[in-house]
Amino acid sequence: MLGHRVINSALLIIFLWLLIFILPIWVFAIAVVAAVGLGLYEFLSMVSKKGIPIYRYFGIIIGCLIPITTYLQFRSSAEMEFVLITAVCFCVFLLQIARRKTEYALVGIATTFFGIFYIGWLFSFAIKLRMLPPLNMDGRFLVLYLLLVTKSGDIAAYFIGTFFGKHQLIPRISPKKSIEGAVAGCAVSFMVAIGFKSLLPDVSIIHICAIGLILSLVGQVGDLSESLIKRDCQVKDSGSLFLGLGGMLDLIDSLIFTTPIFYFYLRLIT
Repeated sequence: MLGHRVINSALLIIFLWLLIFILPIWVFAIAVVAAVGLGLYEFLSMVSKKGIPIYRYFGIIIGCLIPITTYLQFRSSAEMEFVLITAVCFCVFLLQIARRKTEYALVGIATTFFGIFYIGWLFSFAIKLRMLPPLNMDGRFLVLYLLLVTKSGDIAAYFIGTFFGKHQLIPRISPKKSIEGAVAGCAVSFMVAIGFKSLLPDVSIIHICAIGLILSLVGQVGDLSESLIKRDCQVKDSGSLFLGLGGMLDLIDSLIFTTPIFYFYLRLIT
């Protein structure tokens, strides 16, 4: 499995490089929409195994509309996002009213809505980061910086935890995650944030340190959050799309939180 993980990781790195720097921006947007759709499918499939009445395809369609709307507007899409949220809330209740059974109605509504927000809305900030860069910086380098800082922490946490982890971090959520791995992940993310400051030339070293610290911690929380969901649904991986890596949700779990936080932080300091 380690070999499959390394090979697939290398292929993903090549694909991401092409996606960010070579292919047109609309291809990047399509990739984000595809990631949202697959992530939502995996999330809603896991939830459905618990017997919760969710609306899988409705949730996927609405979730994908959020990044599509973000891309098509070429500007802040806050108003349209709130329109979509209101429409989703209305439609989910309407679907539940039309359903014959009322058991677990509230759980089904809340879970469907949560999945759309958790994956569809939060990950759509990848398009905002790419298209609406603050400080007049190249959005491509912002996306690259985010990926380097976040995923380097994931990689370090996995390898250090696998080979040197002795003390469990939170065994009730993820028995295989260790304190050593978590500390290594945070430390590597922080060092990478500082080491690649050249990608954010207009950001001061103080803010770079703050970004590194915040993203390193948030990335670990994002990973644990998905582990909590999988633990509750009693599955090892969200899917099997990437051999050795798991599903799409396993791949983007840490980015789901770091992406909007990185975006808002850059907007805040400008």
